[in-house]
Amino acid sequence: LIIANDPLASAGLATLLANQRSCSLVGQIAGESDSGAALEVYAPDVVVWDLGWEPALEPLVDLRDTEIPIVALLPDEVHAAEAWAAGVRALLLRDVSAERLVAAVQAVYQELVVFDSALAPSLPPSQDPESPLPIEELSPRELEVLQLLAEGLPNKAMAHRLNISEHTIK
Repeated sequence: LIIANDPLASAGLATLLANQRSCSLVGQIAGESDSGAALEVYAPDVVVWDLGWEPALEPLVDLRDTEIPIVALLPDEVHAAEAWAAGVRALLLRDVSAERLVAAVQAVYQELVVFDSALAPSLPPSQDPESPLPIEELSPRELEVLQLLAEGLPNKAMAHRLNISEHTIK
Protein backbone atom coordinates (compact mmCIF):
# COMPACT_ATOMS: atom_id res chain seq x y z
CA LEU A 1 0.00 0.00 0.00
CA ILE A 2 1.34 3.43 -0.92
CA ILE A 3 0.41 6.43 1.21
CA ALA A 4 1.36 9.88 -0.08
CA ASN A 5 -0.20 13.34 -0.20
CA ASP A 6 1.68 14.28 -3.36
CA PRO A 7 -0.13 12.66 -6.31
CA LEU A 8 3.03 12.76 -8.41
CA ALA A 9 5.06 10.99 -5.70
CA SER A 10 2.28 8.43 -5.27
CA ALA A 11 2.12 7.74 -9.02
CA GLY A 12 5.92 7.47 -9.23
CA LEU A 13 6.10 5.02 -6.34
CA ALA A 14 3.22 3.00 -7.78
CA THR A 15 4.92 2.76 -11.17
CA LEU A 16 8.24 1.86 -9.61
CA LEU A 17 6.84 -0.86 -7.34
CA ALA A 18 4.36 -2.24 -9.88
CA ASN A 19 7.28 -3.10 -12.17
CA GLN A 20 8.94 -5.30 -9.54
CA ARG A 21 8.35 -9.04 -9.60
CA SER A 22 8.70 -9.23 -5.83
CA CYS A 23 6.02 -6.57 -5.16
CA SER A 24 2.30 -6.47 -5.69
CA LEU A 25 0.67 -3.07 -5.32
CA VAL A 26 -2.68 -3.33 -3.53
CA GLY A 27 -3.63 0.35 -3.41
CA GLN A 28 -2.78 4.01 -3.02
CA ILE A 29 -4.27 6.55 -0.63
CA ALA A 30 -3.60 10.14 0.37
CA GLY A 31 -1.76 10.73 3.63
CA GLU A 32 -4.65 12.62 5.17
CA SER A 33 -7.03 9.70 4.51
CA ASP A 34 -8.11 7.33 7.25
CA SER A 35 -5.07 5.07 7.08
CA GLY A 36 -6.43 2.69 9.71
CA ALA A 37 -9.49 1.98 7.57
CA ALA A 38 -7.29 1.63 4.47
CA LEU A 39 -5.20 -1.00 6.23
CA GLU A 40 -8.35 -3.01 6.89
CA VAL A 41 -9.61 -2.63 3.32
CA TYR A 42 -6.35 -3.29 1.47
CA ALA A 43 -4.71 -5.64 4.03
CA PRO A 44 -1.16 -4.84 2.84
CA ASP A 45 1.94 -6.73 3.92
CA VAL A 46 3.99 -3.50 3.86
CA VAL A 47 3.15 0.23 3.68
CA VAL A 48 5.37 2.67 1.77
CA TRP A 49 4.60 6.12 3.18
CA ASP A 50 5.99 9.20 1.47
CA LEU A 51 5.89 11.83 4.21
CA GLY A 52 6.42 14.67 1.74
CA TRP A 53 8.50 17.79 2.18
CA GLU A 54 6.84 18.88 5.43
CA PRO A 55 6.16 15.62 7.30
CA ALA A 56 3.13 15.30 9.55
CA LEU A 57 4.02 12.42 11.85
CA GLU A 58 0.78 12.11 13.86
CA PRO A 59 -0.76 9.59 11.41
CA LEU A 60 2.32 7.37 11.85
CA VAL A 61 1.82 7.35 15.61
CA ASP A 62 -1.80 6.25 15.07
CA LEU A 63 -0.55 3.14 13.25
CA ARG A 64 2.16 2.24 15.78
CA ASP A 65 0.19 -0.68 17.21
CA THR A 66 -0.51 -2.35 13.88
CA GLU A 67 1.58 -5.33 12.83
CA ILE A 68 2.09 -3.92 9.34
CA PRO A 69 5.63 -2.63 8.76
CA ILE A 70 5.98 0.90 7.41
CA VAL A 71 8.73 2.15 5.10
CA ALA A 72 8.82 5.93 5.64
CA LEU A 73 10.32 8.29 3.06
CA LEU A 74 11.66 11.52 4.56
CA PRO A 75 12.96 14.69 2.89
CA ASP A 76 15.91 15.02 5.31
CA GLU A 77 17.17 14.02 8.74
CA VAL A 78 15.20 16.64 10.69
CA HIS A 79 12.24 14.37 11.49
CA ALA A 80 14.10 11.04 11.47
CA ALA A 81 14.09 10.53 15.26
CA GLU A 82 10.38 11.36 15.51
CA ALA A 83 9.49 9.01 12.66
CA TRP A 84 11.60 6.25 14.21
CA ALA A 85 9.89 6.79 17.57
CA ALA A 86 6.53 6.55 15.79
CA GLY A 87 7.32 2.92 15.06
CA VAL A 88 8.30 2.78 11.40
CA ARG A 89 10.45 -0.19 10.37
CA ALA A 90 12.40 1.61 7.63
CA LEU A 91 13.58 5.18 7.24
CA LEU A 92 14.81 6.28 3.84
CA LEU A 93 15.36 9.60 2.17
CA ARG A 94 12.85 10.56 -0.52
CA ASP A 95 15.55 10.44 -3.20
CA VAL A 96 16.18 6.74 -2.57
CA SER A 97 17.01 4.63 -5.60
CA ALA A 98 14.48 2.11 -6.87
CA GLU A 99 16.76 -0.79 -5.94
CA ARG A 100 17.20 0.38 -2.36
CA LEU A 101 13.48 1.03 -1.93
CA VAL A 102 12.58 -2.45 -3.16
CA ALA A 103 15.29 -3.96 -0.95
CA ALA A 104 13.88 -2.06 2.05
CA VAL A 105 10.34 -3.26 1.31
CA GLN A 106 11.57 -6.84 1.12
CA ALA A 107 13.63 -6.44 4.30
CA VAL A 108 10.79 -5.08 6.43
CA TYR A 109 8.54 -7.82 5.07
CA GLN A 110 11.13 -10.25 6.50
CA GLU A 111 10.84 -8.43 9.87
CA LEU A 112 14.11 -6.53 9.58
CA VAL A 113 14.65 -2.83 10.18
CA VAL A 114 16.25 -0.52 7.63
CA PHE A 115 17.49 3.03 7.70
CA ASP A 116 19.49 5.20 5.36
CA SER A 117 23.03 5.65 6.65
CA ALA A 118 22.64 9.42 6.24
CA LEU A 119 19.86 9.30 8.83
CA ALA A 120 21.77 7.23 11.40
CA PRO A 121 23.33 10.19 13.25
CA SER A 122 19.83 11.63 13.80
CA LEU A 123 18.53 8.49 15.49
CA PRO A 124 18.78 8.06 19.24
CA PRO A 125 21.09 5.31 20.49
CA SER A 126 19.44 2.09 21.55
CA GLN A 127 18.84 2.07 25.28
CA ASP A 128 17.96 -1.52 26.02
CA PRO A 129 19.36 -2.17 29.50
CA GLU A 130 18.02 -5.73 29.39
CA SER A 131 20.22 -6.85 26.48
CA PRO A 132 23.17 -8.84 27.79
CA LEU A 133 26.67 -8.23 26.53
CA PRO A 134 28.24 -11.04 24.52
CA ILE A 135 29.78 -13.66 26.78
CA GLU A 136 32.68 -14.32 24.45
CA GLU A 137 33.97 -13.05 21.15
CA LEU A 138 33.19 -14.90 17.95
CA SER A 139 35.89 -17.16 16.58
CA PRO A 140 37.45 -16.37 13.19
CA ARG A 141 35.45 -19.27 11.69
CA GLU A 142 32.21 -18.01 13.21
CA LEU A 143 32.97 -14.58 11.74
CA GLU A 144 33.42 -16.21 8.32
CA VAL A 145 30.01 -17.89 8.64
CA LEU A 146 28.45 -14.62 9.78
CA GLN A 147 29.92 -12.79 6.77
CA LEU A 148 28.51 -15.38 4.37
CA LEU A 149 25.16 -15.18 6.14
CA ALA A 150 25.20 -11.38 5.74
CA GLU A 151 25.82 -11.91 2.01
CA GLY A 152 22.56 -13.84 1.92
CA LEU A 153 23.98 -17.27 1.10
CA PRO A 154 21.88 -20.30 2.00
CA ASN A 155 23.29 -22.92 4.37
CA LYS A 156 24.18 -25.30 1.57
CA ALA A 157 26.22 -22.66 -0.30
CA MET A 158 27.99 -21.58 2.90
CA ALA A 159 28.88 -25.18 3.69
CA HIS A 160 30.25 -25.70 0.19
CA ARG A 161 32.30 -22.50 0.29
CA LEU A 162 33.78 -23.27 3.71
CA ASN A 163 34.26 -26.94 2.88
CA ILE A 164 32.25 -28.16 5.87
CA SER A 165 28.93 -29.96 6.28
CA GLU A 166 25.58 -28.20 6.10
CA HIS A 167 24.85 -29.57 9.57
CA THR A 168 27.92 -27.74 10.93
CA ILE A 169 26.70 -24.48 9.35
CA LYS A 170 23.33 -24.86 11.05
